[in-house]
Amino acid sequence: QVQLAESGGGLVQAGGSLRLSCAASGRSFYTMAWFRQAPGKEREFVAASSWRGDRTLYADTVKGRFTISRDNAKNTEDLQMNSLKPEDTAVYYCAADKTPGAFRAARDAYNYWGQGTQVTVSS
Repeated sequence: QVQLAESGGGLVQAGGSLRLSCAASGRSFYTMAWFRQAPGKEREFVAASSWRGDRTLYADTVKGRFTISRDNAKNTEDLQMNSLKPEDTAVYYCAADKTPGAFRAARDAYNYWGQGTQVTVSS
């Protein structure tokens, strides 16, 4: 049974940093990603990484501030978030695409999702 479990959310002041982690169990994935959903808004793509990390993709809103990374020995992915802004406040979800070799940002491409972790950035 595949499970994704996020950790590392919390409350931080604007300009601060947080690191999110996602632990996958049950199988490994070529592409893993992070999405986020703010109140009243649709879930949106944040970042994705391929198996070896040689392919990464970021939303324009987080480019240069967030860094996604993979640890395949542990079957985990992390999201380092720096220079956080109040508009980064959202529930952050870990996601995994079961299609071998696929590398996509579309939400409906991802088959497995974590429960989400809250990130709140105060101004």
